[in-house]
Amino acid sequence: MKGRRCAVLRPAAQSPIGLSALLAFALVVSAPSAATSSVTIGGPFTLSTTDGATVTDQTYRGKWLLVYFGYTFCPNSCPTTLLEVATALKELGGAADQIKPLFITVDPQRDTPKVLREFTQSFDSRIVGLTGTSQQIAAAAHEYGAYYLRHATGPGDNDYVMDHSTYLYVMDPQGKFVRAFQHDTSADRIAEVLRALLSQEHHEGMKRDRGPWTFG
Repeated sequence: MKGRRCAVLRPAAQSPIGLSALLAFALVVSAPSAATSSVTIGGPFTLSTTDGATVTDQTYRGKWLLVYFGYTFCPNSCPTTLLEVATALKELGGAADQIKPLFITVDPQRDTPKVLREFTQSFDSRIVGLTGTSQQIAAAAHEYGAYYLRHATGPGDNDYVMDHSTYLYVMDPQGKFVRAFQHDTSADRIAEVLRALLSQEHHEGMKRDRGPWTFG
């Protein structure tokens, strides 16, 4: 589609999530070993599913979450990530029942519930599309240190593109951040990491402290 694009992180001074959240996230990306307990990723949110149901972070307790912020008009990183997630779920077989992928739109104006549902379902029916008011989405993005910014490309209401961060966040069943993947991480790698996390939980029990955060 005309004018569709995504981008990686840009200066936080223009971002709706605020400078402090993005700097904290950048610290983890650049030096995971330097992260401290004062830097948190993930937190409470209130959003809506494509059928109009209200959900919160508590709705998904007990599931491993794969959380991604993007939009359906995105031509590269969003479809790439969802394709790899869908393939990873297939590779995991029955173990995928313990995982809930969430795709949170950063473009609620164009990503109507119908558009969002058709987009996520085209990859895998288990991927949940979430939307909300602009304020609700901004609050959720802030909790995750996710960046997005609208750029006008013309005079019309729909003449714009969205720049946004492209990390896929892994959250444990208690809602705590475990790690994040780059958007181009392969399905094999995603499945490998998730399989190891599920095995660790099964054999050793849920660990409150999972050590340094990692990205890759």
